Amino acid sequence: MLDLLAIVLPVFGLIGIGYAARRVNFVSERMGEGLSEFVFSLSLPCLIFRTLVRAEIPAVQPWGYWISYFAGVAVVWALAMLIGRHFFALKGVSAVVAGFSAGQANTVFVGVPMILKAYGEAGAVPLFLLIAVHLPVTMTLATLMAEGRQASPLVIVRRLVTHPIVVGILAGSAFRPLAPSLPGPLWQVIELLGSAAVPCALISMGIALRRYGLETGWKLPTLISGLKLILHPLLVLLLATYVFDMPPVWAGVAVLFASCPSGINAYLFAERYGEGVALASSAVTLSTMFALGTTLLWLYVLGVG
Repeated sequence: MLDLLAIVLPVFGLIGIGYAARRVNFVSERMGEGLSEFVFSLSLPCLIFRTLVRAEIPAVQPWGYWISYFAGVAVVWALAMLIGRHFFALKGVSAVVAGFSAGQANTVFVGVPMILKAYGEAGAVPLFLLIAVHLPVTMTLATLMAEGRQASPLVIVRRLVTHPIVVGILAGSAFRPLAPSLPGPLWQVIELLGSAAVPCALISMGIALRRYGLETGWKLPTLISGLKLILHPLLVLLLATYVFDMPPVWAGVAVLFASCPSGINAYLFAERYGEGVALASSAVTLSTMFALGTTLLWLYVLGVG
């Protein structure tokens, strides 16, 4: 148990420090927003770039890996929308936000530091490969469901290719053949920026949780948290270990990725459409609180530590 706590406590400890610092007004809301923008726009893209440029990418697409994860996304997304519509009278975009909150993981602020802490460099390749696919799939699906036939393919593509994380993925893939010729000082800059991603992301997450709070009660956000933290990783575990054949580290990364709390992108998506904002913020807050316990559970199940 101490080994498991050694993985989890540094991650959630930094989140707690950010939350406490904001609660007592030791830091400002502006600081949290600045850290978040720095992580999204500069630090994390450099971390992804560094990893993909140096990584040993499998020659054959790991279809079992993709299917294991995204089959789980489809199930919890559909269940959250059905529960929201039939038991909580959600309609339109609000129902999509419920599904998005259950299916989209907080990869930047929780997933990256937790998985790298658990698996080290061995988990970096499957982690960032999944990040490369995760964001475009979930964001495109949510946009199509919210806008229906009015969704513009050009707008969706433009939003995706200009997203800093996608830029880091594309740049890392493009520069792989040139990696040996990149100058040392450039690598040092990339290393410094990338190494700041984890602590800055976690502190920023804590500050953000203080802002979001529980604005829409606890019943539906608790159900969404259960779908996200328990059912999603359980489905991925069953598929990755009993249906498809893949290395244990890849299966473990997929399960931990699925066990991450609801992502802030669900909140940003709700804000953009002006519906379901309170639901998304409550789901982010509650699922992050519960994730401390559920993460210990999944680390134990996976035998990590």
